Amino acid sequence: MTHLKHLHQTAMDLAEQAELARMQGKTAESLQLLQQAFQQESEAAALLAWDFQAEPTRAVLHRSAASLAIDCGAFQTAEKLIITALVGSPPVEIAEELKDLCVKINLQPYLARRGVELAAEQIQQLTT
Repeated sequence: MTHLKHLHQTAMDLAEQAELARMQGKTAESLQLLQQAFQQESEAAALLAWDFQAEPTRAVLHRSAASLAIDCGAFQTAEKLIITALVGSPPVEIAEELKDLCVKINLQPYLARRGVELAAEQIQQLTT
């Protein structure tokens, strides 16, 4: 197994473990596992960051890393991953998913700057 595939598989395994821990109410353990998954997936994405011939794998890894970053509360890092992915030529469907992640990160701060307050549930409904 290549180093890239190993990093990605480890990240996905950790993310799955994090979801199980979350479902069991183990919030701290879940966050720790998510952070580890994010670290692994970020490393995998970095290996292909500027290899534009590696699409769609390049964009998929960046999308996954950005999603994990959001789950960890690392919103600026998630934005950077999204931008890096969009600099390439991701397939349309993946590009749309990346843009959706950007909306998920920025909608609430955007509305707050304009004096619009929505409940967390309303924001979640708009971004899922």
